[in-house]
Amino acid sequence: MKPHTKIGILAAALASMLAGTAHAQTKVTYLFPAPDFLPAFSPFQIARAKGYYKAEGLEPTFQVGKGGADVAKQVGVGNADLGGGIGDTAIIVRANGVEVRGVALLGSRTLTQITVREDANIKTLADLKGKKIGVLAFQDTTFYNLLGAMKSAGLGRDDSNVQAVGAAGVVQLMISGDLNAISGVPEWTAGIQAAGVKVNVFEIEPVFPAMAQAILASDKIIKEKPDMVKRFVRATLKGLKEVIDNPEQAAKDYVAAVTQHAGKEKAMEDIMRRYAKLVYGPANANLGKFDEKRLAAVQKFYVGNGIVQTAVPIKDTYTNDMIGN
Repeated sequence: MKPHTKIGILAAALASMLAGTAHAQTKVTYLFPAPDFLPAFSPFQIARAKGYYKAEGLEPTFQVGKGGADVAKQVGVGNADLGGGIGDTAIIVRANGVEVRGVALLGSRTLTQITVREDANIKTLADLKGKKIGVLAFQDTTFYNLLGAMKSAGLGRDDSNVQAVGAAGVVQLMISGDLNAISGVPEWTAGIQAAGVKVNVFEIEPVFPAMAQAILASDKIIKEKPDMVKRFVRATLKGLKEVIDNPEQAAKDYVAAVTQHAGKEKAMEDIMRRYAKLVYGPANANLGKFDEKRLAAVQKFYVGNGIVQTAVPIKDTYTNDMIGN
């Protein structure tokens, strides 16, 4: 056989192998609860940009839903393979017959904090009494977590002027001084401070077992495609670990992947550091896993305060079986 013929055969064989690999990529639809360019979703964007999903044989398509409850419903009926919510989302939606559960918890701490203007004279959570407080919406985790924090200080919803003002409103109205405080995520606080407003931040975790973001899957998908779910979780947790371990580099990788933030590496680094400290916590052996006792405590609060009418078996709201090999 002539040398060039051998080369031709080898090239054809290599092309066939590559084609087979490409063909083997499993398409996965993931539904975010908010626009996918938000820094809160950096672990996913980093994982995709650095080829972690591809290395797992996955080809993800990111789409956007209308909040965590809507995402859970869409995942539950099969309109998306996986989706994003909060660690306690399944507690809320399963009570309404939506059979989804958390398969990975993106952080051991809480997604939201109580941020107050320094000039509002709020030294403790009890000082929220009579203040104007902004939340994203009244059917949103920012509101539920606020209620939990207020209750720890002996306050009820009607003890403060709580307003649902939307994502833009919580930042703009804090900057203008029309709000004294907000229950919100780290990037909102960063935006307020960037405008020159001095604030103080109260972490919710010491007084209420609020939770971080979670990856949600339907019972059906978990049963029929457990390997796909495990691979998606594994790739995403790699992206999450990079934010925890090296926020500076993660910010650069994130900005390179999400062009809306071009030129904002320093601002994104600040936000990554906030997430690493306030939301994600240490990258230890429990990364991605749910704490059943924490879920039970959240459900007890939700039922007791009428946020959900019916308690569901906590073991039906999550699984840690998708973590690891």
